[in-house]
Amino acid sequence: MASVGVPKFHNDEGATQIRIGVKEFECMGARPPHDHPHIYLDMGRENEIICPYCSTHYKYDPLLGAEETLPAGALHHEHKAA
Repeated sequence: MASVGVPKFHNDEGATQIRIGVKEFECMGARPPHDHPHIYLDMGRENEIICPYCSTHYKYDPLLGAEETLPAGALHHEHKAA
């Protein structure tokens, strides 16, 4: 996995479901400035979870890598100052 730590996902597109390749992650809703509190979610033994803030339905897909999503582009990349 290229990044260190827990991946963070957003739902700028308003998708009804986002398939992800991890079971532990952070949801931020939309990207700033329209984000909600960035919360840690853990699916545990389940294969799906709904964010209590934005109601995004996340579903675990074992065929996806840790930084892949369907629809594509829901992984948030932190921008670091130079």
